Amino acid sequence: MSDDTPSEIEPVMVTLTFETDRPADLLAILARYVVLSRNEPGCRNVDLVASVTKPGRLLIVEKWESETHQQEHFDGPTMVDMAHACNGLLTAPPDIDLHEAVTMHDLS
Repeated sequence: MSDDTPSEIEPVMVTLTFETDRPADLLAILARYVVLSRNEPGCRNVDLVASVTKPGRLLIVEKWESETHQQEHFDGPTMVDMAHACNGLLTAPPDIDLHEAVTMHDLS
């Protein structure tokens, strides 16, 4: 192992924010995506929430064992199918952000 190789794999968190004027239609697509994503290798958790202050804004928060797991998921069919299903439903491009662990803990 080289000196620049981390001794521990760090979990990663991803947030995906969606804006729509058809929230019921988008909610159905994103709910399916969440259920499927939770069963993928390396997934620690995926949550879907709706903004109370900004109608039509939906947020997915994903937690992955490693950046490798997260990237494999993003390149995989669950993500690709969800992206295609969102075609024509969004009022703006989704905002996708990758986060590194500062304090990230699993309760179970």
